[in-house]
Amino acid sequence: MYKGNLKSSAFIWLVQAYIFLYLDVFQVKLSNFALHKSYTNRKPLYMSNRTFTMIKPHAVAANNVGGIIEMIEAAGFRIVAMKKTKLTPEQAGQFYAVHKERPFYGELCEMMSAGAIIPMILEKENAVADFRTLIGSTDPAEAAEGTIRKKYALSKGENAIHGSDSDENAAIEGAFFFASTEQF
Repeated sequence: MYKGNLKSSAFIWLVQAYIFLYLDVFQVKLSNFALHKSYTNRKPLYMSNRTFTMIKPHAVAANNVGGIIEMIEAAGFRIVAMKKTKLTPEQAGQFYAVHKERPFYGELCEMMSAGAIIPMILEKENAVADFRTLIGSTDPAEAAEGTIRKKYALSKGENAIHGSDSDENAAIEGAFFFASTEQF
């Protein structure tokens, strides 16, 4: 047992608590330290399945951000990263480069750079597929009741929200907007 004064004992306790908090938050595994097995065998704090989404300019301008985020969180998604920003036409072109040969590319880039957007990285088991279900069909007339696009989209072109179509694209699209230090 430690035989120092009460202040020293409290300090050591605080340092130990801080180390375990750090390990818990950042999932650090220190194999060189003798940590209790029940601690080091814990499940990670956060799930690993992520998707990317972006609330589009017309939905931001219509003050639909709060309602859309409420639907996202109610569906069990955790927001890992989020910010409000505005794309330049060049940035919109880079983001949508996969559609460069399509007839709607120019109009898409113009629309996406017309105002503020809310890009987000979301986390949940089966994130990509579940989020695609939550946002609904690109055409709000065909979107199922209870979906984001049914409630907030104006048209097929102004469909309120973008959602990644695969795990690979979610990672690429998320990295376009967020550094790893911005993802919590």
